[in-house]
Amino acid sequence: MFFGLGWPEVSVIAIVAILIFGPKKIPELGTALGKTLRGFKQEMKTPSDETNPEQEKQ
Repeated sequence: MFFGLGWPEVSVIAIVAILIFGPKKIPELGTALGKTLRGFKQEMKTPSDETNPEQEKQ
């Protein structure tokens, strides 16, 4: 399933997250994580204008 985790492991992680952060904070954390992953994925697809100085010397 996710990173080699099965349903029992995912459910234990979800229960621990609810206990630590509380049910009202979980959607905010999910939104922030989603935005972060989306931005990271977009940066990986489009190369930036900045280049490695070692590449310019060659």
